[in-house]
Amino acid sequence: MTMTTTARYEIPFGEEPPGVEPLAWVDPTEYEQVPPGLATMAPGPVMAAFLSAIDVAKVSPHDQVIVLRANDRMMSHFGAHRYRDIAAVHKSYTTDDGATYMEAGAASSAEIRLALALTRAAADNELAFALSLEHRLPRLFDLLATGTIDLRRARTIERATVHLSDATAQAVLDEIADDAPRLTTGQLGARIRKLCIEVDPDEAKDRYDTAHADRRIIIQPTDSGTVNLMGYDLPPHEVTAIMSKVNRAAGGLHGTSGEARTMDQLRADICIDLLHGIAPDLGSSRSNTGVIDLVVDLDTLAGLTDNPGDLGGYGPVIADIARKIADNNHDAQWRITTLNDDGEPRHIGTTSRRPTASQKRRIQTRDRTCVFPGCRMPSTACDLDHTTAVQDGGATCDCNLAPLCRHDHGIKHTQGWDYERLPDARHQWTTPFGHTYTTARNREPPGR
Repeated sequence: MTMTTTARYEIPFGEEPPGVEPLAWVDPTEYEQVPPGLATMAPGPVMAAFLSAIDVAKVSPHDQVIVLRANDRMMSHFGAHRYRDIAAVHKSYTTDDGATYMEAGAASSAEIRLALALTRAAADNELAFALSLEHRLPRLFDLLATGTIDLRRARTIERATVHLSDATAQAVLDEIADDAPRLTTGQLGARIRKLCIEVDPDEAKDRYDTAHADRRIIIQPTDSGTVNLMGYDLPPHEVTAIMSKVNRAAGGLHGTSGEARTMDQLRADICIDLLHGIAPDLGSSRSNTGVIDLVVDLDTLAGLTDNPGDLGGYGPVIADIARKIADNNHDAQWRITTLNDDGEPRHIGTTSRRPTASQKRRIQTRDRTCVFPGCRMPSTACDLDHTTAVQDGGATCDCNLAPLCRHDHGIKHTQGWDYERLPDARHQWTTPFGHTYTTARNREPPGR
């Protein structure tokens, strides 16, 4: 028995995934219809058959996004099975009598290299990732195979946990699995770095100390005759403070009379001048307005726990760094916020002689980053946006203000996007195509 859909689909009954109703097509008017339930359909042969018959140019803009997501889930599904196949090739070589594990790895990598026309390094990397999915992080394979996450997120999780023991890596994955689909790879990496500190603070401190002991500066000649200057394993709070000063100095010069250099050029030139001991000529600089944020819970500051702090513009830092910043930094650019057990701000201490307005500080503490989904721009570098415009009756109050980076602020006002603050402190955005995206709270209670 078959079901025919406007002579374009012929799908056997009984193959629909659970919860998906049989198709009940109506004659399209302006746009062709997509299968009901496609937005939540599990990837597999049935969804592949549906997708192969859809002409995305003929569906509505709203449904084009649904088709895009469905194809993305299919890519994840097939990607997972590709790595399952790579692991199977390796397993076949390991069963060969007399072959050591390393010999089997070299042989299976060579087989994969020839089959897929890869370089040796690429084949080795693909094999290592496949074996990690099979033996070390089997749940990660399941998330990929079901289309819950894509390959970019899977690789981010695998790379970010490679230094952990198998049991600890699996524990971190369990903590992040539910949130991973809605996080960008940047957010995901930052969240995992924080979890890696939380699951074993002592081990995290040992990793930091070992890496910091190897700190170095190197130069790397380029083919164009220039040189790259790179610093490795430097303390994050020191580098963040340096970059803040450089950015503020560059911002003070950019756009002034006779100054034609770009911001990137200004940053580079200011760094060189500072290393030569030359202070930048700022003139009528606007550069004294920057503030660097550290958020940390009270118990960590008191040495009772070792939860990570959050350094604005960088991300999670080990407890020792958070305490060092609080104890030793009295520069006007630092602002230290302590949190209660429930994650609410208890004290906002600004060391600047000319502090920002209290309302701005409250909002920047409440919302740590731009509230556009996936954006990680620190709120201290964002505009404060009226969620409901003043001309539309919006008030200048905490409940109607949120940080938006300059780019996303422009999207809201010029491209027809809209958002609202929800009662649980999240923000829900609506696109011009009618899709909604809800952000996570971008301030977490300590220890989360």
